[in-house]
Amino acid sequence: SIDPTTTERGNSLSSHSWTLTATTPLTPSEARVSALLLQGMTNRAIADRLVISLRTVECHISRALSKTGCRTRLELALWMMERPFNLQDSRTTHQ
Repeated sequence: SIDPTTTERGNSLSSHSWTLTATTPLTPSEARVSALLLQGMTNRAIADRLVISLRTVECHISRALSKTGCRTRLELALWMMERPFNLQDSRTTHQ
């Protein structure tokens, strides 16, 4: 049976533990979008910069919020500031 409170990787979505989030890395695409979010860009500006749809940006941010346990864009930006490896991941080449 599938537990709706866990991700595919088995991490709890209901937990708001900062320790847990460090073991749940963002995908390169989520990290790229989050890094631009950290720069204060709007969803539309991020979409234009990355040449992706606005809906794709929204999905990446939503998944990043879920994976990190953050509840707002500001919390996600602060989370990104504390984890420079995510910013480095945002500069990786496309898979």
